[in-house]
Amino acid sequence: MGEQKDSNRGTPDTRFQKESITVEFLVEQLRKTVLVPLDVIEEGDTGRLVVESNLHRPGLALAGYVELFTHQRVQIIGNTESQYLKQLTGKERKAAFENLIQFPIPCLFLTSGNGIDDDLARMAREKRVPVFSTSVSSTQFASLLGDFLEDQFAPQQTRHASLVDVYGVGILLTGKAGIGKSEVALDLVERGHRLVADDVVVATQKGPNVIMGSGTDLVQHFMEIRGLGIVDVRAMFGVRAIRFQKRIEVVVDLHVWQKDEEYTRLGMVEDHVSILNVKLPRVKLPIVPGKNITVICEVIAMNYLLKHYGYDAKKVLSDRLSGRIEQKTRDRKAEPKRGIEYFEHDTE
Repeated sequence: MGEQKDSNRGTPDTRFQKESITVEFLVEQLRKTVLVPLDVIEEGDTGRLVVESNLHRPGLALAGYVELFTHQRVQIIGNTESQYLKQLTGKERKAAFENLIQFPIPCLFLTSGNGIDDDLARMAREKRVPVFSTSVSSTQFASLLGDFLEDQFAPQQTRHASLVDVYGVGILLTGKAGIGKSEVALDLVERGHRLVADDVVVATQKGPNVIMGSGTDLVQHFMEIRGLGIVDVRAMFGVRAIRFQKRIEVVVDLHVWQKDEEYTRLGMVEDHVSILNVKLPRVKLPIVPGKNITVICEVIAMNYLLKHYGYDAKKVLSDRLSGRIEQKTRDRKAEPKRGIEYFEHDTE
């Protein structure tokens, strides 16, 4: 019922974007997902395609100027256009409406409870133009519809990764197959965090600097644990352990530790990775025996929250070191100071 056409959908690490959706799919989702009340005036041909997210108010087209009429867009008639049609005579009203429906417009929405008379409804029926009415105001409806269409036509990319909500921070776990992404995600869920997707994450660009992530409609919250098999996280841990969507904020790249590779210790140099042309902070996390990756992921999330609210631990330490170096420069005999000035009587 209408989500067409995606190229390479489901292939890991590939980019795709919808070329079109059907009017039938659009109306169904507006009712079920966006919760917009819609009444059918003329059902028409709901197989018509919507090919872009921009909307159009056809006031000039109704008035007769159609030279720059963007008929390929979804058309919205609000109070202004409705009042204009009502003040025309019956013949003039038909001529004005003909200016609009002579083009293969995808569909027509009348907002603020407006409607059309029987003559115009018959003209729409003859042209098989889908016409719908809603009680929602023009401004609010355009906002809801525009946001939905922007989401549908947004660039998307599949990533071979796991996505977990850790303390409200979306952490994308990446790395080679078999490195242990699913095991880390499962451990995080067991510790009270929430799984968004495992194995294949669909990243969607929402705005210039926001990447949202979700699972696929097939796998959803199932996980494959090597040596164990398939785990249904929702059935095992309950609905508290899952999310259907989450903003991707930090990328944690898991890989086997290599002695020849240099790893940051103080974190003075920021590392980033680009997803759909949006730069996201990346933490390269080497895996060695005995290292608790789950706890480190929790610390990464908490550290991100601290930075988000203005506290940067590495900057605080850097400023402290700079101050100590300046002090030593002034006083060559300065000795290292204890962390506290006085040991109390409790000698434990």
